[in-house]
Amino acid sequence: MAVRLAHQFAFESEKVVGKMVEATEFPEWANKFNVYGVPKTVINDVDNYSLEGAAPEAMLLEKVTEALRG
Repeated sequence: MAVRLAHQFAFESEKVVGKMVEATEFPEWANKFNVYGVPKTVINDVDNYSLEGAAPEAMLLEKVTEALRG
């Protein structure tokens, strides 16, 4: 659900890129972004702008807006 939502945001805006990474296949990324639970959404490669769990669309939009204000 989190991946689908990220890709939906990317589909709607050319300013958004959605990517999915399997944490077990890329442990260095999991460590870099402190992945302890999945799904974890990280915005602009900044752990401060992240969400753990399947967040609803409104919550993701709020976090993206917060990252843009920055």
